[in-house]
Amino acid sequence: MSRLPIRLRVTAAFAVAMAAVLAGSGLFLYLRLDSHLALSLDRQLQLRAQDLAALVGDPRGSLARDTGGRFVERGESYAQLLSPDGKVVDATRPLGRTALLSARQLRAARRAPLYLDMPPVPGLDEGSRLFATTMTRRGMPVVLVVGATRQNDAETLASFRDELLIAGPIALLLASAVGYLLAGLSLRQVESMRRRASVISAERPGERLPVPPTGDELQRLGATLNEMLGRLEAALARERDFVADAGHELRTPLALLRTELELALRQAQTAEELREAVRWSSYEADRLSQLAEDLLLIARADRGGRLPLRQEPIDVARLFATVASRFEWRAAELRKRVQSTTPNGLVVEADRLRLEQALGNLVDNALRYGGDEVTLAATRIDERVELHVRDDGRGFPAEFLARAFDRFARVDAVRGGGGSGLGLAIVKTIAESHQGTAHVVNGEPVGADAWISLPVSPVSE
Repeated sequence: MSRLPIRLRVTAAFAVAMAAVLAGSGLFLYLRLDSHLALSLDRQLQLRAQDLAALVGDPRGSLARDTGGRFVERGESYAQLLSPDGKVVDATRPLGRTALLSARQLRAARRAPLYLDMPPVPGLDEGSRLFATTMTRRGMPVVLVVGATRQNDAETLASFRDELLIAGPIALLLASAVGYLLAGLSLRQVESMRRRASVISAERPGERLPVPPTGDELQRLGATLNEMLGRLEAALARERDFVADAGHELRTPLALLRTELELALRQAQTAEELREAVRWSSYEADRLSQLAEDLLLIARADRGGRLPLRQEPIDVARLFATVASRFEWRAAELRKRVQSTTPNGLVVEADRLRLEQALGNLVDNALRYGGDEVTLAATRIDERVELHVRDDGRGFPAEFLARAFDRFARVDAVRGGGGSGLGLAIVKTIAESHQGTAHVVNGEPVGADAWISLPVSPVSE
């Protein structure tokens, strides 16, 4: 079944269900007709017994001499009159002198009217149904037994069964054909979406599947697939932009490195000039290496959703001291100062290397673009710890704040510098990998404030 087309499978399931319904309905109607025929026969026997009561009450009347068929029909019905002791008083001719009721049945008939199913009796080739009731004949109590064959009922049931066996398969075939057509109509929209999906490609962005306005699962499926196509298209656009931006960022240091080496090769005359060329080449190589590491980190986060972490309880005060000491030489070279102020006892659950990398990026931006003083500070707000890096510079341009954490977002044209535009994007990636968030705002009245919000560690409780 799993290899059949879905249209045939739906039709087969519909046919099986319809066959079960038709079979159940036919059986129910057959049994109901059988019950109605049985009740009708019992009422006929009761009426016939009432008609025979006049004949039995007539002193000159006789069941054996009733050959005109007024009350009984030869070969189809019979009647018998029994005394209280079970002797045959009168009977239709085929029955003879054989009592139809046993002693126990006779006693039951004397107490209340009795219905019985009988095997074949003399004069009848098939079983019959009888009705026994008490009445008076010549002042003496007697039991009148009236019976009739069920042949007519059996013929009616057989005819009805034959009609069911003929009409049922025809109805099933017609219903299956209709089900096949309806399945095709229902799947037409699916086929339409399939044909459209077969021609959608990355070279034709913006195309979507046709969504039928049916208000059912098919419409929801089409809408969901279109949303998925939108997400894939956006992801593809981001990947293309990422590759283009990465290529652009890699091209600049590579060009500078090539220029420095060519100048050293052609124009360097002294050892000092060669050393200067090597120093600048080393600087550009370091920049290339850092850029490659940043791109690798972002690509790893995109592939797995989050960075792999080795989390441990980290004392925030010691973390700040470590980060500040790393930038002491650079701050001194730029005649700036890096300091940290944080209350003791604040602990976060994080990967130390990744957290130092994120804070290092924030401090690097503050030293590169900020004022003369950079401050690391931490505060606890409810169940979160905020790790701030503030500077007293000019702050960020207002139009840059909304895209500060985008990849390759830079404000070089305004603030100068040679960053790759990946620093804040990496900060955001590391924060989200720790189930945290990253933020940046302009300070009041001057400066910039960038921070990471992380869940507090249970050790701080």
